[in-house]
Amino acid sequence: MKDINILSIETSCDETSIAIVKNGVEVVALTILTQMDTHANFGGVVPEIASRMHSENITMVLEETLQKANMRVEDCDAIAVTYSPGLLGSLLVGIEFAKVLSYVYEKPLIKVNHLVGHIYANKIDNHLKFPCLALIVSGGHTELIKMTGDYEFEKLGETQDDAIGEAFDKVARVLGLTYPGGPNVERLALNGQNTYKLPTMLNDDTYNFSYSGLKSSVINLVNNERQRGNEIRKEDLACSFQIAAVDELKRKLELALKNNNIKNVILAGGVSANKYLRKEIADLCAKYEASLDLPEFIYCTDNAAMIGAAAFPLFLKGEFADLDLNAESNSKIC
Repeated sequence: MKDINILSIETSCDETSIAIVKNGVEVVALTILTQMDTHANFGGVVPEIASRMHSENITMVLEETLQKANMRVEDCDAIAVTYSPGLLGSLLVGIEFAKVLSYVYEKPLIKVNHLVGHIYANKIDNHLKFPCLALIVSGGHTELIKMTGDYEFEKLGETQDDAIGEAFDKVARVLGLTYPGGPNVERLALNGQNTYKLPTMLNDDTYNFSYSGLKSSVINLVNNERQRGNEIRKEDLACSFQIAAVDELKRKLELALKNNNIKNVILAGGVSANKYLRKEIADLCAKYEASLDLPEFIYCTDNAAMIGAAAFPLFLKGEFADLDLNAESNSKIC
């Protein structure tokens, strides 16, 4: 079979990214233009600003990607784009741009779920091993998925309230840390000790998660200590929170490893860049003699390469989208 090059577009939040991915595993070229510095001024992503910046930058990002690859759009076999979940305005910029390229250059259009993209980031320069357990950890999602093959998903559990990434960001804010909060909490925790007693979340026999109570406990603890005139040991609180948050993931993943007789694990999503999380999950997998696939750090956060990797199985199956494709703010994997 000849090589298949897919031009992929990701604009679900505040990164404008375009990539060309060969055969679903090799990144020919990747460009990521982040808006982080702009949104840091507001303490978080402002949807209206994000979509406007995508519109201003997406053509430039395409030109840079094609220049890196020394290719033209005509050289690509399909156009892939994130259609959900994400910020509607941001998604629409990428979708409309993809539809124009598909129409003008007569290339098939492939729609990709953003979360599936995070899973398939593990396929870049690699091969997924099935069956596997995929643990998705991001700012908006915390899910445990069982996969028996390409695009064969069974949801085992999900967060019942907040996602782990959202909890990290809220804790960062109450500790006075700047946006993005998650990496700053991780850095602070490196110099801390697990001295604050925080609650255990959903300690049950389900595969579901909960982070609202943990987040609220940290906020209440900080407020109470300040009212008493006590100093908050920020490093220790960051460390205690991070350990409690990751322990929730470990408990549920361990339960799934015990009950499903599966020996392959995938970690996916923006929070998978957390080094403490990666070590703890690696240790857990070693305990159960399970393999662990971790995305390279550049593919942990939002990027178009993961969209190209996830689009390849759909290309092979001929699952193409029509030009009336629209954005969906929160579609599910399964």
